Amino acid sequence: MEQQGLGQLIDSMGITHEVRPDEQVCGAVVLLTVEEPDGHVSLRCAWSEGMTWVERLGLLRAAERAELPEDGAHSWRV
Repeated sequence: MEQQGLGQLIDSMGITHEVRPDEQVCGAVVLLTVEEPDGHVSLRCAWSEGMTWVERLGLLRAAERAELPEDGAHSWRV
């Protein structure tokens, strides 16, 4: 297996996010579904260098809650 940056891959999938000029992105967790040669689909996770497991888990949980309509998706701030 070879490590590679995900920028071009994410760009090619049409994934975008609006970041205002006065904002700074501090970290990212990326979830990928990958179809393997034998047809199985697996879930993989990649994250920003230097993130602890606590930060990664917290970011995943916050994203999960933000996507739940009954919790007011996308209407909260830290």
